[in-house]
Amino acid sequence: MRVLVVEDEKKVAGFIQRGLEGEGFSVEVANDGETGVAMAEAGTHDLILMDIMLPKLDGLGAIQQIRKKGVKCPVLCLTAKDTVEDIVAGLDSGSDDYLTKPFAFAELLARVRALTRRGGDDRGAEISYADLRLDPVAHKVWRSDQEIDLTTKEYALLEYLMRNPEKTLTRTMIAEQVWDYTFDSFTNIIDVYVNYLRKKVDRDFDKKLIHTVRGVGYVLKEE
Repeated sequence: MRVLVVEDEKKVAGFIQRGLEGEGFSVEVANDGETGVAMAEAGTHDLILMDIMLPKLDGLGAIQQIRKKGVKCPVLCLTAKDTVEDIVAGLDSGSDDYLTKPFAFAELLARVRALTRRGGDDRGAEISYADLRLDPVAHKVWRSDQEIDLTTKEYALLEYLMRNPEKTLTRTMIAEQVWDYTFDSFTNIIDVYVNYLRKKVDRDFDKKLIHTVRGVGYVLKEE
C-alpha cells in the first residue's frame, strides 16, 4: 500500500512516515500543497493524508485540484478544527474522512486501514436492489442503467445499505461500519452524507429508495 503524506510540520510528517512504514506501508512526503498536488497526480497512491493548513496551497484547495485532475484514491484530512462546519467543508472539498489534531497513532492507523482495505476487500458478485446496481469489483453504481459518480465514502455508505436492504440501520451501526467511528457528534456527518447520496441516487427518479426512520437511522427500501 502506497501512502502520500502532505504535511508541512516536518516532525509530524516524520512521525506519521515512521509509524506507517513500521506497519508495512510505502510512504512519500510532501511539505506544501502545490507539491502534494503534483505528487498525487504523478503517482499511484492507495491513500493520501492531507493536512489542511499548508503553505503555497491549503489542503482543501489541494484536494479540490487533485479531484479535478482525476485522482480518485481516498483522502484523509488532518485538521486542528473539529466543528461540524469545518468537517463538512473538508468533505465537500472531496475528502473521505477526517482526523483532528492532536491524534494518537493507533487512531490514525485504524483510519488508514479502514480507508485502504476497501480496495482489496471489495470483491464479489454484483449487488442489485430495485433498479439500483453496484459492482464491488469496478466500484461502479448504476440506477436504471444510468451510471452514478460517487465518492469513496458515498460508495461505502451505499454498499452498506445495499448489503442490508429493507433493514433499518442505526446511525451508530453506520458510523461503526462505514467510518469505524462511534462518538455521538459524528451522526451529523452521517446525515450530511445520506443527503449527498440521496441527491445522486434518488433526486432524478420518481421512486425513492433511501428513507429516514425517524429517531433511529436509515433504510433502503421500495415504497
